[in-house]
Amino acid sequence: MILPAALGLSVIGGAIHGAFHRNSFVFGRVLGHLPTERKEVALTFDDGPNPDATPRILDTLAEYGVRATFFVLGRHAERWPDLVHRTVREGHQLGNHGYFHRKLHFKTPHYVRRDVTLGKRAIERSGVPAPHFFRAPHGFRSPWVSAIAESLGERTIGWSLGVWDSDLPGVSAIVNRTIGGVKPGSIVLLHDGDGYNADGNRLQTAEALPEIIIGLRERGYEFVTLPVE
Repeated sequence: MILPAALGLSVIGGAIHGAFHRNSFVFGRVLGHLPTERKEVALTFDDGPNPDATPRILDTLAEYGVRATFFVLGRHAERWPDLVHRTVREGHQLGNHGYFHRKLHFKTPHYVRRDVTLGKRAIERSGVPAPHFFRAPHGFRSPWVSAIAESLGERTIGWSLGVWDSDLPGVSAIVNRTIGGVKPGSIVLLHDGDGYNADGNRLQTAEALPEIIIGLRERGYEFVTLPVE
């Protein structure tokens, strides 16, 4: 009885890890860290575009010569396609964040495919190429989420460092958490939009970004984008 019980607990534990850990390999491969030991860091932004925060973030990235990756929410891309187009025009990468921003770990394969496909189409309708990356909302996945994204030509991306800027902890907290948490090869999760409110306030992140860039450069870090493979 002990062995079957242990196996059952192991299976349950693996399923929980696969569903809730953004970098878990249990439900398919995911990139959660850059393949380097050098002082390189990738800035990524989720849930945009947003008409207030995204332009300010793009302005700052242009001013400091930094390229980043934006995981675009399909229903926001439909409202502000010009910002999606500007993001690509200025040399940044785009990733698909789905359309509805719903947690996918308990959704059916049909729902997941529809959500990811609608997100991809919304991005393409903004007049830009199809995205090569996908990030699940909150990083939550099921056995078929990454497989569906891969079938649409999108590599699943996790993150190394989340600073909870979406909780609006204040500009100083966002700066300190980012600079203090980055390590060589970190993929940093920030937000230029609100997944649940298209008009949500992400200006703290926008205001923190110049200090983040300056602080990390002072520590010898170089900003890079995500590897396609």
